[in-house]
Amino acid sequence: MSRQDRLVTDQEALIEIIDRCQVLHLGMHDGDDIYVIPMNYGYTWEDGELTFYLHGALEGKKIRLLKENPRVGFSVDCDHQLVEGKLPCQFAFQFASVAGTGAAELIEDPQEKIKAMEHLMRQYSDREFEFNERLVSIVSVIRIRVEAFTGRVRK
Repeated sequence: MSRQDRLVTDQEALIEIIDRCQVLHLGMHDGDDIYVIPMNYGYTWEDGELTFYLHGALEGKKIRLLKENPRVGFSVDCDHQLVEGKLPCQFAFQFASVAGTGAAELIEDPQEKIKAMEHLMRQYSDREFEFNERLVSIVSVIRIRVEAFTGRVRK
């Protein structure tokens, strides 16, 4: 990373960024191409391990691609604000982001799917939701075990 002054390494600061963001951009291999889609997410940070949870349809391009190659890239970003300058090259953009790589896997166990969906809902609501096996049987739940990531902030 060329701008070390923007690097975020403090765990609490990284968690704050992930908590503030709303959308995870998931990048997957599609043959010689890359396929990127925005998704809702939940996460855990336990014993220094960052794990994201996503959900979606039981079938489709995303599921097919993840089965073909579980290697993924991701990013979350927020706190966007344009900073105007007098000249075009003086314009800038404030942001906070976390980006990285990992391995995705489909969660099959209904109890694990329920826990993952609870993490996902905590990202968007303070309310507690009840999930059961029937509810989670109609969605795919993806776990991304993050292997490497960086945080960046431009204020």
